Amino acid sequence: MKIEDVVRQKGTDVVTIDPAATVKRLIDLLAEYNIGAVVVSTDGRHIDGIVSERDVVRHLATEGAGVLDTPVSAIMTAQVKTCSPSDPIEETAHTMTYARIRHLPVVVEGELKAVVSIGDVVKYRIDQLTDERNHLLGYLHT
Repeated sequence: MKIEDVVRQKGTDVVTIDPAATVKRLIDLLAEYNIGAVVVSTDGRHIDGIVSERDVVRHLATEGAGVLDTPVSAIMTAQVKTCSPSDPIEETAHTMTYARIRHLPVVVEGELKAVVSIGDVVKYRIDQLTDERNHLLGYLHT
């Protein structure tokens, strides 16, 4: 089981935001697409950073509502952990859990191809376990 299996199931749509865009615009994107994080990119292909709901909340708590007018680059995480399509799902889930990361960009040859969330990984695994269970039950009942 590899990350490419998760991506195949969920799709490759990625929402990005320019580093100069405001935090208010970021919040609008998060709400519009019902997502928890956005990749920060000037060209939509290369990763400049990542910014999540958590980042917004933490900066609101420390800086107040004025943060809404600041650029996303001021609150983003610049050192982004990534994964590749060939990475094992279990290894990726472990990385996400222990690094407390909910979203990982999927990168191929330095370019952004998809984003997987911990929810995507868990859903894929649950679906797999359900299929295995159903196959075993079918085998026992024949």
